[in-house]
Amino acid sequence: MMTGLGAASGLGHTGAMPRPLIALLAGILGFLLYVGAVVVLADWVLRQHWLVQLLYFLVAGVAWVWPARALMFWGAGVRR
Repeated sequence: MMTGLGAASGLGHTGAMPRPLIALLAGILGFLLYVGAVVVLADWVLRQHWLVQLLYFLVAGVAWVWPARALMFWGAGVRR
């Protein structure tokens, strides 16, 4: 029985994890671009009626969830 850091080597893993790494980098980059776009558009929205502001910030606050969820499932290799 193997113990220590090399114990998982007998499980058939190659050691490379390209999908999770790609998902991580794409997620970080995508989130930064999303936040930048939301902030730039917020400058325009803040001059609008309060109801437009409310709708904008409600949508902008949760719109990132669905792409992030899909990216996490893809990175984990889960098929739906």
